[in-house]
Amino acid sequence: MADSVHILTLNNIASVGLKRFAGGDYQIGSHVAEPAAILVRSHDMHSMAIPEGVKAIGRAGAGTNNIPVARMSERGVPVFNAPGANANAVKELVIAGLLLAARNLVPAIRFVEGLKGDDQSIDKQVEDGKKHFAGTELPGRTLGILGLGKIGSLVADAAIRLGMNVLGYDPEITVDAAWSLPSQVRKAHSIEEVLKSAEYVTLHVPLLSATRNLINAERLHAMKSGAVLLNFARDGIADTDAVLAALEAKRLRCYVCDFPSAKLQGHPHVVALPHLGASTREAEDNCAIMVADQLRDYLENGNIRNAVNFPDVVMARESPYRVGIANANVPNMLGQISTAMANAGLNIHNMLNKSRGEMAYTLVDVDSPIPASVCDTLRRIQGVLMVRYLPAASEG
Repeated sequence: MADSVHILTLNNIASVGLKRFAGGDYQIGSHVAEPAAILVRSHDMHSMAIPEGVKAIGRAGAGTNNIPVARMSERGVPVFNAPGANANAVKELVIAGLLLAARNLVPAIRFVEGLKGDDQSIDKQVEDGKKHFAGTELPGRTLGILGLGKIGSLVADAAIRLGMNVLGYDPEITVDAAWSLPSQVRKAHSIEEVLKSAEYVTLHVPLLSATRNLINAERLHAMKSGAVLLNFARDGIADTDAVLAALEAKRLRCYVCDFPSAKLQGHPHVVALPHLGASTREAEDNCAIMVADQLRDYLENGNIRNAVNFPDVVMARESPYRVGIANANVPNMLGQISTAMANAGLNIHNMLNKSRGEMAYTLVDVDSPIPASVCDTLRRIQGVLMVRYLPAASEG
């Protein structure tokens, strides 16, 4: 890269991640002008005027609800995230939530905090009151898991080690996730099958239009009486009003979540944590490192790994002269790209094109420098969203 590349940070990003840009010509900070990329954690970007020069956005975490992904897709801008980097942190919190619910620990703690008097009086109150907090043990109980990605798989493994039976459902499980899933996990054929069979149900699906209010009144009514629902995925996946109604009807015994709200506040059968899922030093470091590596590889080589709106496209460099092209997934795009190269007398050394839904992405290595006029020709092709010339550093 010939010029200094500016990267804007919208939140504090772990320093171990920012150090991944060492050795390159980068300027990184919260006040840099004309950024080529943005690093973000929780900052809401939907109302933000994102500069036209931004070529990529990196989210140091898994969810991208705070980023206008559709708007970025229209501009040919990939939005990277860090799936799985915080998985262990979330898994540990889910297991903590299981234990909190199984042993009625939060009501018990509240009871103890309200004790008054001398030691003799407190001892008597404890003996009289502890029967109200008797719990259940986890071995032999069934945990239902909706969503069997990295987090769901780790939760399944931990639950099995605690002696639980695990029933999982994920209609879109990836090959990699299927390979990593413990063999003891029984596969359900529907959400309803999980809900009817499990004493504990934990949610691990992304928040999409199809999953908003996935757990609604009808599905809560299908749950085993006295079940526990755990939600460490996203707030909107469970309908809060329906959850509260199920608690009042004693269909649910407890709701454990990572998303406090005014409606849930103070409810005796709700355990709401302050969005602690990824709040460990290790998770923050892992997310920062992962997204920084992906962002740098894209900026320097055009490779795409873990973009929520683009296909994965990774091609080893076989020439110092490379161009990356983001385009709508329409017919004859490769033909038009090849024709533009041939008309300019450029020999294509290697080419890789992949699509994902309405979006496609192409990497092209050629045997000689690519004139600016060729990039301009490519930009004029109908359906092309972004063109980036990516000469190797020694050629830049």
